Amino acid sequence: MINYLYGILLIVAFALICFAVFQYTKTRKLLTEGIKTSATVIEFIEESGDDGNTFKPVFEYFDKNNYKHIFKGEVSSNPPAYELNKKVIVVYNPNEIDVQKVVSYWGLYRSVIISLSIASPLLIISCGFFLYNTK
Repeated sequence: MINYLYGILLIVAFALICFAVFQYTKTRKLLTEGIKTSATVIEFIEESGDDGNTFKPVFEYFDKNNYKHIFKGEVSSNPPAYELNKKVIVVYNPNEIDVQKVVSYWGLYRSVIISLSIASPLLIISCGFFLYNTK
């Protein structure tokens, strides 16, 4: 029975690693094919949660055709991560209007980091179990 549990942990670890590779590839494609531009923080959306109120930034940028785009940041925090009217660099896909990200380490690679942080111990524990039991 315990072998099944560790087998499931191993499968979950590999699934998370595959997800991380997919997200990394998607981000690299956005960086190579996307267009970088400057965006401005125009407001904050206040969200209530278990940890109290957090603030999600709203960005505004103009694309290469001078059309205005507005998008919400993916992460909310308290205190706000940005100041009002602060300029940040964003990258957007000109072919997909809903694909844009703030150019920062956490903004680009957050899902990769979280997935690999969960997958690493699962992989080590499950592989260690199977290696120990093969003696």
